[in-house]
Parts: sequence; C-alpha cells; structure tokens
Amino acid sequence: MALDNLISVSFTPEQLAALDAALSSIEGTLMGKVINLTPNERIRYASVSSEMAQWVQKCRNYMSQLPSIVPGYINLPELDADMHTRRDIGPRLRRAKAILESLDDTNLLLGSDVLTNCLAFYQSVKAAARANVPGSTGVYQDLAQQFPGRPKSVPLPPNP
Repeated sequence: MALDNLISVSFTPEQLAALDAALSSIEGTLMGKVINLTPNERIRYASVSSEMAQWVQKCRNYMSQLPSIVPGYINLPELDADMHTRRDIGPRLRRAKAILESLDDTNLLLGSDVLTNCLAFYQSVKAAARANVPGSTGVYQDLAQQFPGRPKSVPLPPNP
C-alpha cells in the first residue's frame, strides 16, 4: 500500500539564499523599531481590532474638532504618529502573516509526510523484529525508545 504524499516541494540553494537575504533585509529594517512582548505582557495591553479601529478614528476626529475637551495629558502629535505608523504597518503585517501561514502549512504537510513514512518504517521494523529478521531487532529497540510509555505486546528476542 503506497502512502499518500501530501506535498512535494523543494528549494534550490539559490532560492534558500534569496529567502535568507530577504529575511535578513526585513530584520535589518525592523531593528530597533519593533518590540517582543512576553505572553503576560500581551495579555496586559489593549488591542485595536478592526471593529475598534473605526471608533478610534472617530475619537481622533472629535479631538480635532473639539480640542478644548481633550485632556492635557494626551499628546496629540504622538497619538497621530502612533496612528500613522499603525496604518503603515497594517498591510505589511497582513502580508507577513499570510506568508507565515503558508510556510507553516507547508511545513506541517512536509512533517506529516515525513512522520507517516517513518511510522510505516517503524511498524515494518517491528514486524521484522518479531519475525526475527537478522538486523531488525536492534533497529527496532533503538526506534522504540521514542515511545517509552507504551507496553510491548509481544516480547522480542534479545539483540544478539
């Protein structure tokens, strides 16, 4: 029975070098401009969803129309800079997320293909070891270490 190959893709060394160069360029451009938060910090800060973005813009419009009721502790130039930069990076973030998702999905399918084939090989080695096929017992015992909590249903002959 042949195993389904979910994906078949490869990259040339030149393509990998181009990806690495592009990623290095992105990292260099972002250096000193982006922040990495801990999971706890991510929870602590407010997030502007797409639904909330319209409300935020409405607030900023009111601040422009009625400056007399804007609290003195709100720094309007900094607010405008934050809003402008957020608007600028939004489309780039969506593109990066789409790229990341496609890379992640591709990696998932590649991993599934690899694991499915290795598990099939493992089952074959296990059957060969049970049948006392020369050389299979040691391979099986080595590979079986990946699954330490599972009891052995049929004892295998000792490794010669």
